[in-house]
Amino acid sequence: MITALHNHKLISNGTIATGKAVLIQNGTIIDVIDDTAIPADAEKHNFHGSFLAPGFIDLQIYGSGGLLFAGTPSVEALERLENDLLNQGTTGVFATIGTNTNEIVEAGIEAAKAFRKKARGAFWGLHLEGPYLNAAKKGAHPEKYIKKATLAEVKGWVEQAEGEIKMITIAPELQDQEVIDYLYNAGIIISSGHSNATYAEGKAFLNKPIPAVTHLFNAMPQMHHREPGYIPAIFEEKPYTSIVADGNHVDWPMIRLAKRELGDKLFLITDAVTSTTEGAYHHRLVGDKYVMPDGTLSGSSLTMLKAVENCVKQVGIDLVEAINMASLYPAQLAKQTKKGKIEKGFDADMVVFNADFEVEVTILNGHLLTKTT
Repeated sequence: MITALHNHKLISNGTIATGKAVLIQNGTIIDVIDDTAIPADAEKHNFHGSFLAPGFIDLQIYGSGGLLFAGTPSVEALERLENDLLNQGTTGVFATIGTNTNEIVEAGIEAAKAFRKKARGAFWGLHLEGPYLNAAKKGAHPEKYIKKATLAEVKGWVEQAEGEIKMITIAPELQDQEVIDYLYNAGIIISSGHSNATYAEGKAFLNKPIPAVTHLFNAMPQMHHREPGYIPAIFEEKPYTSIVADGNHVDWPMIRLAKRELGDKLFLITDAVTSTTEGAYHHRLVGDKYVMPDGTLSGSSLTMLKAVENCVKQVGIDLVEAINMASLYPAQLAKQTKKGKIEKGFDADMVVFNADFEVEVTILNGHLLTKTT
């Protein structure tokens, strides 16, 4: 059976089109055609003029619905995260564990392996944010757990994970080259974050081989006219760079500046957490942001669609480009070559949302999903 999605505004790869139908079969987009040419025997779904876009991809989120996977890792927390994100139009996610004890990291690895057997398809694996950070830029990460990487420990975690560790945020200026080389050769995305790197250090390691930067402007040295610091190196080397577009972590003019400098390498993450009083991270919601007990800004309350909306309404980025920042560019970093576009041969992972930026339908592997609780 062929499924035909029609009567929508189709957003893909920086363009928007009307009068098109997307044909799906066996979880794959088999064609994008004029809606006058839909096969007679296709199962048709009319989206009544709403937007149809590639499913969102969030490479950094810690938990949802009162279950903070990063603090108390469990299969249940991953299940809640995946279900909630699918309700929000996110079809690809790296569940993130912040700096913590070895026991928590290893429990997270085991939970990911166990959840893999029942995951619906949006859970892509783990992002370890730490513990190999720079304490000078610790942010909300507990300093007592921050340490320098050893090859033996890193290798042990990677082998234990059996492929579930997809990304790791480190402070490269403090790590031995053998650790960086091992992670790179293992195919794990290395991202520089919570780093106190100088301009010269950043120039030396960005894209050589480190391809990414974690939450631009947050937990890194700020620019100064006599000490340029790390940020100008990022702007010049142009690695894939994530940003938290909530107006709390980064103000809107700075996101505009980052977009001008980084273009198609700037992508959106939610960096979202959930309220909890368990474990090393006690996140408390104050207004629309989360803080630690001492008032330190921690995670966001964003959804990916809200980040897109903020980019459009607050930053002045075109909707089609904001969608790229939430789908295509993170897919490219993650080397997911069949994600992030609505084109023939791509996976049928999509989101339908209306002019008020409300999710109406999520499509995962060609299946139209109703919201779950």
